Amino acid sequence: MRPRGAVSALGLGLGAVAGIAGLGWLGGLRVNTTPSYPLGLWQIVRTNGPIAVGDLVFICMPPGPGLALGLDRGYLRSGLCPGGAGPLIKRVAAVGGEHIDIARSVTIDGHALAHSCIRLADAEGRALNPYSGSIVPPGHLYLHSDYAGSYDSRYFGPVPDGGLLGLARPIATFDP
Repeated sequence: MRPRGAVSALGLGLGAVAGIAGLGWLGGLRVNTTPSYPLGLWQIVRTNGPIAVGDLVFICMPPGPGLALGLDRGYLRSGLCPGGAGPLIKRVAAVGGEHIDIARSVTIDGHALAHSCIRLADAEGRALNPYSGSIVPPGHLYLHSDYAGSYDSRYFGPVPDGGLLGLARPIATFDP
């Protein structure tokens, strides 16, 4: 194959890959590369009603100290959400009006939240400051992941539900 033909073929191939990726993005497909939930292909699905405790969601963190710390330390990947981060996949552990207590672990309205041990340092030994706890404000969600090293509401507190993109549905995932 001549150099000009190889360049044309490469260009067409890259264009096709970009087109497929663009269609996937528009169709709500996202690739999860973080350990909080299984790696692989996920889809953002529109909600048909109010978000409830137990729902697995895609959500953008609001700009602020929690987002800045997450990006600075590499807890969050860069992406297209306001503030420059990618959307999180997290389980809704509490909604507006529920009371969060933080000690060695999290309790919600007096009930222990499984897998919610509070860490005072990350894997690199950098200090982590846990959220102080309070009543989740109306229009906010307290987010959680069972993954012990997850950067979630244990550290940045409840987030506004205005950043909600939809429910998170696994399409083709695997655990490493």
